[in-house]
Amino acid sequence: MTKNLTVGNPALLIAGFTVPLLIGNLFQQFYNMADTFIVGRTISMHALAAVGCTGSLNFLILGFVGGFTSGTAIITAQRFGAGDEAGVRRSFVASIILSAAVTVVLTAVSVVIARPLLVLLRTPPEILDDAYIYIIIIFWGIGASVLFNLFSNVMRAVGDSRTPLVFLVLACIVNIILDFVFILGFHTGVEGAAYATVIAQLFSGLCCIPVIKQKLPLLRLSRSDWKINFEELKDHLRIALPMGFQLSIIAIGVVVLQFALNGLGTVAVAAFTAAQKIDQVATMPLSSFGVTMATYTAQNYGARKMERIRRGVIQCSVMSGGFSILMGILFIFLGDSFVSIFITGNPEAVSLGRVFLIINGAFYVVLALLFIFRYTLQGLGNSIIPTVAGIMELVMRMFAAIILAHRFGFAGVCFANPLAWIGSCVPLVIAFFITIKKLIRKSDAEKKQLSLASRYEI
Repeated sequence: MTKNLTVGNPALLIAGFTVPLLIGNLFQQFYNMADTFIVGRTISMHALAAVGCTGSLNFLILGFVGGFTSGTAIITAQRFGAGDEAGVRRSFVASIILSAAVTVVLTAVSVVIARPLLVLLRTPPEILDDAYIYIIIIFWGIGASVLFNLFSNVMRAVGDSRTPLVFLVLACIVNIILDFVFILGFHTGVEGAAYATVIAQLFSGLCCIPVIKQKLPLLRLSRSDWKINFEELKDHLRIALPMGFQLSIIAIGVVVLQFALNGLGTVAVAAFTAAQKIDQVATMPLSSFGVTMATYTAQNYGARKMERIRRGVIQCSVMSGGFSILMGILFIFLGDSFVSIFITGNPEAVSLGRVFLIINGAFYVVLALLFIFRYTLQGLGNSIIPTVAGIMELVMRMFAAIILAHRFGFAGVCFANPLAWIGSCVPLVIAFFITIKKLIRKSDAEKKQLSLASRYEI
């Protein structure tokens, strides 16, 4: 079930790896959207706003989880590309140990700061209690998110993007069923939606364990694999921590933006929530191409195939960029129809949601490039520039929240994402071409030395 991305046509390999990853990510978004849809349709718009206003806090904590586990998997993928099977297993062990530690720390911190942060963000009083109930359950279930992210990322590192897809589909089904059971059957409100999400994540994570044992012998651990030293853990933390903090830095910008949004009232929050869910689905293919490039790049970096990395980046940019343009055009003409799926009986909210989709959709091509170059640099083990790019996103979102929201209202908030994408993409593109040029030059020099050494031996 492992897949070697260091041989064969780059475009075909990238597309083939991305498709199951995309489908899996879409299903993950669908079960997140199931909460929004069912809450908005069966409880109230206030309940929808309560769930929606927790999104920035959710991203702040769980974004770190996703970035951290992706970072540990970069080491795994590099060793897989280099053909170091023992190193792959040691990397898996290091990922498990570090993920367990992260779970304990994040859970302890997040459950303490949840309500104070909601208050600090000026969460409207009429939705504060529901928002707290929802997010505190999600935070107590951080371990479930860590479990699935850990296993799915390590499987992708060795080229298996299909198995996580299967379990995400099952998790989506479980989540939707439990949403209806808890909300409509037991009338638990937003609390039921949160429980459904955590249980579904735990289910998908637990399902990965027997598959790894039975179908991925490369990841089958023995007692000797657990004998790793601090240097091994430090090697993983070198990439994992910056990747986790990078997403958290971006999330801080989202939190600040949520502060400005909450000041515009419940209707604006509901409109933003509905449009953002649609936006997340539309941009998931762009994100999936980026995640693919992290694995593709890491494996080829381990195999020392630098020119192949550059060729893959160019081909992936064409595929992802083309899709982003099509989605932008679609939202310009049909944005209000998509928002109406989540919101009924409130034309003002639908109109505001359409504004969000038009403004963001017009800049999707920038986001496509951002994902590709960010994940490619991470696959090369470069954690500094992506972190700098994350800081640029933070600065741009804060500018939108402080300046544009005050001056232009909801439209100003909507421009936060495009500004953040542009500010982040510029240093990433420049850094990639400088880095890859140096790596190709170094690789060519090494090959030349080997060639001369071989001739001398002969």
